[in-house]
Parts: sequence; structure tokens; C-alpha cells
Amino acid sequence: MADEPVRGQWGKQIEFVLTMIGYAVGLGNVWRFPYLCFKNGGGAFLIPYVLSLIFLGIPLFALECAFGQYGGKGPLSIWSINPTFKGLGVAMVVASCFVFIYYDIIIAWGLRFLVASFTSNLPWIDCHDCSCLLYDAKNVTEESVERLKYNNSLGVQCLNLSINATANSPSELYYYKEILHDSGSIEEIGDVIWQLLLCNFVAFAIIFVVLLKGIESLGKVVYFTATFPYVLLTILLVRCAMLDGAYEGVKYYLTPDWDKLSDATAWSDACVQIFFSLSCCMGGLVAMSSYNRFSNNIIRDAFVVPIVNCMTSFYAGFVVFSTLGYMAKIKNVPIEKVTAGGPGLAFIVYPEAIGSMPVSTLWAILFFFMLCILGFSTQFSAAETIMTSIIDEFPGLFRTRKRQTLFRVFVCLAGFVLGIPMVTEGGSHLLNLVDEAVLGFPLLLIGLFEYIVIIHLYGYNRFAADVHAMLGRNPFIYFKATWVVISPFLLLTVIVFKAYQMEDFKVGWVGLLYYLMVIFTMMWIPLMYFYNALKNGLWDIMAPKPSWIERRKLGDAEKGDAKDEISDNGTNDHNPIMNYDKPSINSISNGFEYDNYGYNTGVDGKFNTSNTKL
Repeated sequence: MADEPVRGQWGKQIEFVLTMIGYAVGLGNVWRFPYLCFKNGGGAFLIPYVLSLIFLGIPLFALECAFGQYGGKGPLSIWSINPTFKGLGVAMVVASCFVFIYYDIIIAWGLRFLVASFTSNLPWIDCHDCSCLLYDAKNVTEESVERLKYNNSLGVQCLNLSINATANSPSELYYYKEILHDSGSIEEIGDVIWQLLLCNFVAFAIIFVVLLKGIESLGKVVYFTATFPYVLLTILLVRCAMLDGAYEGVKYYLTPDWDKLSDATAWSDACVQIFFSLSCCMGGLVAMSSYNRFSNNIIRDAFVVPIVNCMTSFYAGFVVFSTLGYMAKIKNVPIEKVTAGGPGLAFIVYPEAIGSMPVSTLWAILFFFMLCILGFSTQFSAAETIMTSIIDEFPGLFRTRKRQTLFRVFVCLAGFVLGIPMVTEGGSHLLNLVDEAVLGFPLLLIGLFEYIVIIHLYGYNRFAADVHAMLGRNPFIYFKATWVVISPFLLLTVIVFKAYQMEDFKVGWVGLLYYLMVIFTMMWIPLMYFYNALKNGLWDIMAPKPSWIERRKLGDAEKGDAKDEISDNGTNDHNPIMNYDKPSINSISNGFEYDNYGYNTGVDGKFNTSNTKL
């Protein structure tokens, strides 16, 4: 096997596990899972959620991690398993680029709130607008509204004030008017908000500094970024559990509504949440796993990380609903009236609840610091995925440390510049559109194609042999069932159901922009497929390159040339696929050549896609 360039590795294996936990555990664990849980039946939602984890999340996570560890390269360069589908790796990196750009904007929001929290009087507590004068007002009458129009705490006339008007909370107004300067529509992009622009620049500067030395520096930072949020979550949980009404909130969180399970939306939400929360199909799992030792027990890690991720979501739910129970108590309204999905929970409801707590400044600083750390832990891995992929693809271009550093500067600056439209007055609406476009059909289709290429075209038996070369044993029967049948079927079902639920966009050009982003992410798969097929011939390039199969020898090399157990007749009793004493690549039998692992290579020495054995 030809010598490969020396590649960085994790200093310790715990660094890989912590990085993967940090990559998977993000802002969505704090607000999205709890919201979906009470929306879809409370405790009953845990049933489709756990089933989705077992039959969709863990299998796809394990597939990508094993694929990356065996290939030892980023998502662009790893496709010697099937060169025809290198466009699949390009699609992953393009999706990561979109996420890399807009996810930093959310971190910028958190940084903006964090800076605003360093004050004795939190700015989102008091009403500074006519539309919030009636918020939380009790026994409102026409007479009292008339008095407030001319005599109120704002010192201005509020002539549009009405008893039937919807009253906004001070925290809601602060988020939309002071933080986002929201224009109300993507059609009105407006001016750049310089505070968010500065926060976005600071966020990218932090990313550059942390990733200056690549995987070596990332491996050290994750000791803090992947663990400290759990410390803050626990502190917040203890405080929130002491609030009046916390028990009712937790009870609402866990009480099952079994009727909700008959709604297909609950099952779809569970599948999509598991799929996206594990950060599958964006190349990050492949890139991070490629820095592992060849013989690392990747199957063990593939169970640990998804389970920790899901338990984090469940744990965060207690913090969320303790707070919501408290808010419902002081407002004397049902819990479902004080919560919201999406950013509303993190940037509207939480600030309001924190503002009502004793020593509110301290809790605001801790909460938004935790949000920023959660965001950075995900963003670090997303950024390194993009950088690793391109450096692996063009090793000659980035041979020196200086060039790699300049490239990292370029990536961060490009992300900052491309994100400028999202820090405008209409930028939050553009961000939501990009999020919906990229985290929708593209990732689901990429996942489906991964199963097709790796498990069905390359073949489960061959991939099992690759896993055996790393671990010394075959994948469990659980993985055979999920990889071959169950997970692809679930992905296809979610894609069809999502397409069925798709609604038309109100504004034509917004819909056009949505579909252009979807097409730009996915077009690399057919383009590179047909390009390679026309250039090299379809049959030859559909087969794995010899260099891919030869990597199986790395397992023995890493273990000090330890040999597999061989029976008296010269075959491997534990795995008949992996027989190292088969005829060499030049051996001929019945007119065909066979590689060292017993696969028919064809008379011209090129690998055949069939599983014909000697």
C-alpha cells in the first residue's frame, strides 16, 4: 500500500468523544426537543423519539463514523469506496457551509444578549413601547385603557392602544426591536445592524483562534465547551426547581397524551429531531472520525454519543418546563400560553423568566453564556469539517503551516462576509429560510444516498469486512438489519411525508430562493456522477479502488502485526469474508483474479462490484 501523508490524530480518545458530543449537543437541545415533547403528547412523545433513536439515529451515526474512521480522510477525499459518488461528499460540505454561515448568526444573538446582561437592571424587564403597556395587566377596562393612552409610564401618547389589541411582552419587544430590529419580512431586508455585525465578527474570530492549529487545538478546547454547559444546566435546574409552579411544569412535561401518537406528525417530528440533532449527513461525523486511530472502537462511541445527546435533550426539558411552570403560575395562564417554538423559547421566554428571578443579572449571564458555549461547541466542529475537507482534497496546496493558517483566515472571513445579509433588519427571516432549505430535503436525501452507496452498491458484506479490520469483529446483527432495510426505509418515509406536507411560499421569489439552495446543495451528486461516468466508464469507477481495500491491513499494523485467528484449514472462522491467506492479487482461478480478501477483481486487476468469492 502506498505511503499516505502523515495526518493529525486526537491526542486522547476522550477528545474525540467530547468533540462529537459537543457537535451533536447544541442550541436545539435546549428549546426544540422540550417544545416538540409537549406539542406531541408530553411523555408519550418519548416513545417515537426513542424508537427513532434506535432505528434511525444510532445506525446512521455509526455508519458515518465507521466510514470516516476506515477511510481516514474528510468527506471530499474519502470516496475511493465509489469514485462515481464523490459528489455526495461535495453535497455534505456545501450543506456544512450553509450551516456554518447562519449558525454563527444565532451565536451572535447569544453574544448580544450576554453583553446586555451585564447590568443591574436587565433591559428586557421594563416596558418601553406602547404595545406592552397592557401585558400582564389585570382587570383591564375601557376606562383604564383610555387613561393609559395619555398617562402612562412611557411619558408618550399611545393613541393606538386598544383593549382588544394583542399585548406583547417586554422581552419579546426587546428581542425583535432591540436585538433584531426586525422589519417583519424577508422582502424588507433593511439596514445592517452594527451590534450584530460586531458580535458575528467576534464569534468568527473566536472560531479562528480555537482552530488555529486544527484538530490538535480543537481536541483541547472541547474539554471545556462539551462539559461546562452541563454544569450550567445543573445550576439552572436546581434554581428553577425551587420556583413556585415548577412541579406543575414538570408534570405537564411528562404527562403522556396517548391520543397524540395516532397523529403522524408526532412520528415525523421525532424522526426529524433525532436525525438533525445528531448532525448527520453534513460531513462532520466523517471528518471528526477520520482523525481516530484505525482500530478505535467506533461502534462503542456510536452508541455513547447519540445516547448522551438524547439524554441531554431530556435533561434540558426539566429546566425548560420548571421555568414555564413558574411563568404560568405568576401569569395565571395555562403553560401552553407562555411558550413558543424555535428561538422564541431561548430568546423571549427564558429572558422574561430570568428577569423575574432574584439576582436576575447573575442568572442571565449564566444562561446566555451557556447558550454561546453550546453554539460554539457545534460551530467548532462544523468549521473544522469544511477546513479538513478542502485541506485533504488539496494536500499539495496546503503543505505548509502558513498556508493552512491563511486558509483558515479565509474560511472565517468568507463566513463573516456571506453572513452579512443575515444581520440586517430582515436577516432573521432569511436565516429561517436557509435553515429550512438546508436542514430539510438535502440532508434527508444525503442520508438515503449514503445507505445506497455504502451498504447496497459497495455491499454490506464488504463494509462489514472493513469494520472487522478495524475492530476485529463484525458489526452486530442490529446494524445489518438497520443499515440494509430499516433505516433507509425510515428515511424514505420521512422524505415522502415531508414532501406531502410541503406548503407553497407566499412570495414567489422566496420560494425560488428556497429551491435554488436545495438544488445547489444536491446538484453535485448527479453532476459528478455523470462526469466521472463519461470520463472513465461507469462500471470501472463504480467499484472501490484497490487503495480502499488495502486499508484493511492497517488494523494489523496498528496492533503490532497481530494476526487474526486462523483455523486449521487456513480460513478465518470468525469472519469468512476476512481471509488474509487467500491468493494474492495476481492469483488466477477460473480465469478471474482475486484480491487478498477473496473478492473477484476481474481479469484486468480492477475490482468488481459483485461479491463473487473464490
